[in-house]
Amino acid sequence: MSQPPRIRDAVAADLELLAQWAQAMAWETEHKRLDAHTVRAGVGAGLADPGRARYFVAMHDAALAGHETVGIATGTLMLTREWSDWRNGDWWWIQSVYVAPAHRRQGVFAALYRHVEAQARATPGVVGLRLYVEKANAAAQRTYAALGMQDAGYAMYEQEFR
Repeated sequence: MSQPPRIRDAVAADLELLAQWAQAMAWETEHKRLDAHTVRAGVGAGLADPGRARYFVAMHDAALAGHETVGIATGTLMLTREWSDWRNGDWWWIQSVYVAPAHRRQGVFAALYRHVEAQARATPGVVGLRLYVEKANAAAQRTYAALGMQDAGYAMYEQEFR
């Protein structure tokens, strides 16, 4: 990929791809097989309600024969918000990050991150960006550090209700 990807808001037509990528990410990072129907419904709910989630898609413009250009989706991330009473503002959480295998290590996540970072800095009341990373995912941790993020020093606990 010679040029940085173009970043756009996800649309309803992206639902199937985003759901497939969410399932692939869960398997690659946590070896979890997610229920396809549940993931599809979850992505659909997020796409339908920007207050719940916002998705962004990285696009690589590829030239076809005859000088025609087609956009190829290469990666995605989802944003959610968390209110902070300590800071009187919102943290934007980066979640559901996925870069298609053929496009990894080519700046796709960095482009997505910089796009979201610029929007966050331009939005009054946003106090910063956060994300979760698997403890053993050293490559992702290096990527996040290179973009200026720091280990916040928290361990995460959960109780899932099924």
